[in-house]
Amino acid sequence: MKTNKQPKNQNQDTNSNTNEKTGGLNRSEQVRSGTEKPELVQINLARRRENRELPTEKVLSLLQKEAPRFFELAEVVGKWVWVQFTEKQPREITSRLAEFGFHWNNKRQVWQHPCGAVTAGTQSDPREKYPTYFPADAKTA
Repeated sequence: MKTNKQPKNQNQDTNSNTNEKTGGLNRSEQVRSGTEKPELVQINLARRRENRELPTEKVLSLLQKEAPRFFELAEVVGKWVWVQFTEKQPREITSRLAEFGFHWNNKRQVWQHPCGAVTAGTQSDPREKYPTYFPADAKTA
């Protein structure tokens, strides 16, 4: 457990409920006042497991039906579906992607769905090896 040790040369009241970093509130007051981080959004793990096994076309269908915004951003790379955002998304969005069966790839900075075909990772960019397309573009044509 981490403790905050104060230098001996500072004359501070150790029972004080104030702290500069938290706007004057100690940890217990932060919890009571609601200034701590929001709780994680619950994910239906059974649904996530089922969705991880879906083939590419069914993943795209699921996105188009339940999350059209994700469908608009979806890119098919080989058999996988990738969703990439320009900035960090709120927890509600990322938990929804996780429930759809996606996982975050930190190296490529994309949400990826294996579409039932889990393979070993590669150092090269899969977009150079496999055909890619944006299904939303194909649907509007």
